[in-house]
Amino acid sequence: MSSHLQWMVIRNCSSFLIKRNGQTYSTEPNNLKSKNSFRFNGLVHRKTVGVQPAADGKGVVVVLKKRAGQRKPATSYEKITINKNSRATLSSLRHIIRKNNYRKDLRMAALRRASAILMSQKPVVVKKRRSKAAKTA
Repeated sequence: MSSHLQWMVIRNCSSFLIKRNGQTYSTEPNNLKSKNSFRFNGLVHRKTVGVQPAADGKGVVVVLKKRAGQRKPATSYEKITINKNSRATLSSLRHIIRKNNYRKDLRMAALRRASAILMSQKPVVVKKRRSKAAKTA
């Protein structure tokens, strides 16, 4: 079945839809921007890219949908864990998308999502307040 026909079927009635404040969002896997649109949909395309935080809280997991094995959902996804510094992680992600001939239109969205995940994994530094000297009267 073509991806356009699948999109027409699930566009308005999917278990992943969330409608709030006049916007329609989607929570399906491999939807990089969580928008309910044909371009970012992770279910209907043969090749999709997903970026998730790693289970241990360090690095990201790149989830690629394979063209082969569409009838076997358990084996149709390839997961690649990248646990490097942020610059090397983004470079590796860019390299994976480019060299595997994945969708160019999702490259920037994947990089932005990976960058946001990496920034959220940084430890928060609490600034110390300067204590005021006690007044002597």
